[in-house]
Amino acid sequence: MIEYEGRVFRPPSEAHSLIVQVTIGCSHNKCTFCDMYREKCFRIRRLDQVKRDFEAARQMYRKVDRIFLADGDALMCRAEHMAEILCYIREIFPECERVTSYGSPASILCKTQDELNMLHTLGLDMIYLGLESGSDEVLRRVNKGETADEIVRAGLMVKQAGMKLSVTCIAGLGSLELSEEHAIGTAEALSRMKPEYIGLLTLLFELETPLMRDWKEGRFYLMNPIEIAQETLILLEHIDAEGSVFRANHASNYVNLAGTLNADREAMCERLRQALEGKVKFKNEAFRAR
Repeated sequence: MIEYEGRVFRPPSEAHSLIVQVTIGCSHNKCTFCDMYREKCFRIRRLDQVKRDFEAARQMYRKVDRIFLADGDALMCRAEHMAEILCYIREIFPECERVTSYGSPASILCKTQDELNMLHTLGLDMIYLGLESGSDEVLRRVNKGETADEIVRAGLMVKQAGMKLSVTCIAGLGSLELSEEHAIGTAEALSRMKPEYIGLLTLLFELETPLMRDWKEGRFYLMNPIEIAQETLILLEHIDAEGSVFRANHASNYVNLAGTLNADREAMCERLRQALEGKVKFKNEAFRAR
């Protein structure tokens, strides 16, 4: 039987992937907006434990096309540790077409470029990186732990290694006070990285987080659908990421958007303008989820 500790989190595109915990929790685990790994103490699982899970999966599944290495920061493993995992995947899942993981900026930046190159050669195909915001002030307020420049540098290292890069950012994270700075800074950071995939989420509170407490106690303003649409429009108007697949169709988003930059940017902007004019309905709060 495959072991799994705590709640399962994975990118939407990994819905049909085999998910195996290489690490438990998140090495940073201090972002004020995130509740994903609050109950977990970060640690790296022993290789024999990870291999045992892969062996159990081999017994259970005839074919495994995709593998996602969990939890929130699998890339924090030493390069040699991750290399052995990737080699083992190749050995017992020769049919596997894609191996991916989350990668925090810190876990990427603590690697050399040669180490990242090696991990790609051994089969690590894509990294999911949380930018959240391109504004240093927003990043400071939510305790992200890195500056926008550092996150961009991490993303560019992933791309230089030959891996695909999927970057997420969060509408409304700077509140109304920093909305324009957040939108323009995020557009600039994404334009510098030009990731293969961009995912725009919208800030939403479900479980208790420090930022949720700030909101409850009146220290943080949660933007409404109109303000979010205006912010997203500014972001799209300032972004230049030719070829990046852009998605804002997560359950948290008020208006679903999907296209490839820069070709579909104007169509997505027009959809936002129509929403602001009342011609496109915003998603009802009851149907939003993280």
